[in-house]
Amino acid sequence: MTTPRFTTAVGQGRFLLFQGDLTRSETDAIVNAANASLAGGGGVDGAIHRAAGPELLAACLDIVAQQGRLPTGQAVITPGFNLPAKFVIHTVGPIWRGGGDKEPELLADCYHNCLKLAAENNVQTVAFPAISCGVYGFPVNLAIPIALRAIQQGLMNNLVREAHMYAYSPASLDAWEQGARDIFE
Repeated sequence: MTTPRFTTAVGQGRFLLFQGDLTRSETDAIVNAANASLAGGGGVDGAIHRAAGPELLAACLDIVAQQGRLPTGQAVITPGFNLPAKFVIHTVGPIWRGGGDKEPELLADCYHNCLKLAAENNVQTVAFPAISCGVYGFPVNLAIPIALRAIQQGLMNNLVREAHMYAYSPASLDAWEQGARDIFE
């Protein structure tokens, strides 16, 4: 396992920040920044689908067939199949349109609903990507405090024992570390 860049106690749980490949996380669950059709795509979503294997797509398509497209801010869970993580929690982040379409609230909902779903499925450790910060265009500097406050609340409410955040690039890692120090210290 990779060494975390930052770690801190939050309530009875812990927050850890990593740079690396989310698909290699050995947490109980990883979070997929999915699209509403759950059909895979680019970025984190595509990487998770490739690493998990074709069974993940089949499971996602079954969910969509049963309940329709996943609304922004909501979350569903599937097995992890070929991933080290036992589960994948899929959530649809908001597309950034300038902040006037409830994007901050919807982003917070993504994190809250993932943590709630984790607790409902006895997931003790969960790893997140920077939801909506890629092709969906959510500004990282605005997303960081929203994400970290939601994770902080979930840890304080004992929804999970550990929450991990995975940053892809060194610049992103620096921004997340500064945000974590601001929120948690």
